[in-house]
Order: sequence, then C-alpha cells, then structure tokens
Amino acid sequence: MSARIHIVDDDQFLTKSLSRLLEGQGHKVDGAHSVEDGWRLVNQEPPDLLILDLSLPDGDGLALCRRIRVQHRFPILMLTSRGDSIDKVIGLEVGADDYLTKPFDAHELVARVKALLRRQNEYAPVVSRPTGSHRFGDMCVDLDSRVVSVGETPLELTHTEFDLLAFLVMRPGMAVDRNEIFRAVWGYDSEFSSNSLDVLIYRLRSKLKESGGGEPVLTVRGFGFKFQPPTAP
Repeated sequence: MSARIHIVDDDQFLTKSLSRLLEGQGHKVDGAHSVEDGWRLVNQEPPDLLILDLSLPDGDGLALCRRIRVQHRFPILMLTSRGDSIDKVIGLEVGADDYLTKPFDAHELVARVKALLRRQNEYAPVVSRPTGSHRFGDMCVDLDSRVVSVGETPLELTHTEFDLLAFLVMRPGMAVDRNEIFRAVWGYDSEFSSNSLDVLIYRLRSKLKESGGGEPVLTVRGFGFKFQPPTAP
C-alpha cells in the first residue's frame, strides 16, 4: 500500500535515512525540519501519515501536534529521545496515535507505519466496531456516539483511549492478553519493546479516577489487563 508520508524532524540525517527506508517500501516521503515548515507542509498537502519529532528548533512537537489535530485527522507517529514517560503521555493526550523512543529499530518503525496506514481510511480500530450503550454503575460507555460518561459528566478521551476502553468493556471481567489488545487497538503485536499500552492505560485510569469512575481497569500481572465493571453505590 503506497502512501504519502511527511517527516518533521530537525535531524536531517535521520530524515534522509527514514525517507530512503520508507521510499523503499513504495511510499512518497517529504521532510521538514521545524515547526513552521512542518505546519506549511501539512497544510499544503495533507499526508496519509505524519512522523513528528517532539524536539524541534523553533518550538515543541507537542504544540504542533495539538495545532494539527484542530484541522486534520490523519495518523501521527511521534518520535522522542526523552526518557520521561510524561512526555509520551502528553503526546498521546494531544492527539498522537503512537510513539517511538530514539534510538529505535528500523523494522519496528516500518511495522508501526504499516499498522497506522491500515487504519487511515476510517481512522478507527482494525477490529470491527461494536455498537450499543453499556452501563456499569454510574459509568456509561456509548459505542455508537463514542462517548464515555460518569454520572452526567462526559470524559474527554482521545480516539485511542476510547478504542482501548471499548475493547476492554466488551469483555467485562475477562483478562485480555497484551498482544490481543495491541492487535485490536494498534493493529500490530507487542513484539517490540514498546510501552505505548502502559502509557495509555495510565492516562485512561487517571481520567476515570478523576471523574469519579473509580479504577475499573485492572492489571493482570504477567498477562495483560481486564475491565472490572464498577457497581452502583
């Protein structure tokens, strides 16, 4: 599947290397090296996928990601050399679909690019989307409108956070393997050293807890996660 991919990274050597790699896969690749050049490139010709670095010479990739999400819905793969996981949490919070920490394996990047491109047409999970409204105590998960609410308060979830919660909600009380979650939500196995799932789980738990929804997403140590339905008070 050929696609148009934009890379926004101030490391020109890395940009050229990734361009050659992805062009070898049949894609058309354009590069930019700053926030403003990246913004112009995206608006001149919106890509099928954007690879965006967090650290840019004239600003923050997080701010650019947030700015892009106001107008565009193509997938964004964020690159970061930072060790602090909070940057990754914020990156996913402002609209990135996935991230890679530098240095990374070229095969891992190609796998993630393929997975994100498979989702581009509907910008939705790979698995068939379930329907209906599901209520657990004060929590309501409406799969049709893609709204989660606790009491009368809707939660502000990102696209991927909702996909993750919806996948677990459809299997209440069931321990779900990490690989199964990766395949359903991201479209690839967790064979690479990624903690994207852990970051999303952390963020989702925080939002549920802050809203009064409790802590229904539980860790099954050494296996995966499960949704333990909250009960009415």
